[in-house]
Amino acid sequence: MTNIRRLGSILWALVTLLIAPLMIIFPELGYAIILVVLAFSLTFKGLGTIIYYFRMARHMVGGKSILYQGVILFDLGMVSLSLTDVPKFYVLVYLAVLHGFSGVVDILRANESKKLGGRHWRLKFTQGIINVLAAALCIFFINSYEVAVIIYTIGLIINAFIRIGNALRKRTTIYIQ
Repeated sequence: MTNIRRLGSILWALVTLLIAPLMIIFPELGYAIILVVLAFSLTFKGLGTIIYYFRMARHMVGGKSILYQGVILFDLGMVSLSLTDVPKFYVLVYLAVLHGFSGVVDILRANESKKLGGRHWRLKFTQGIINVLAAALCIFFINSYEVAVIIYTIGLIINAFIRIGNALRKRTTIYIQ
């Protein structure tokens, strides 16, 4: 991870930690913040992935899967941006599914890292468990969107601390001569 990416990751985590208390105190505002952050993060991640495809990944083996991933992320971001008029129940289900899917992917990546002999797989595994647990609790408390927003926000706070830890962790670099 480059120093600029480390700084960006830490800044994103700090912004999350600054917004989180507002989301807990004002759940109605938290609901709107979740929608806006989710929509813009998915849209920009999708655009970044599409740009990466056209700059480099189209020449790689399996590059088309990166293009598909970028298009899907961009579409999910656009759908998230249009969910302002949809009842809160459906939006919370959408958020919980995305959170749960992210957690399952984190768990699978941690298991793969463990099989390959990685040393820091426990942190990714913990993050995946927290995401899946937050998604399950959001589904359990789906009738009370205030409680679901609070649970989602607590999951964001924990993920922000994990993000800071990942950014500050020393990485090993392999040089091939």
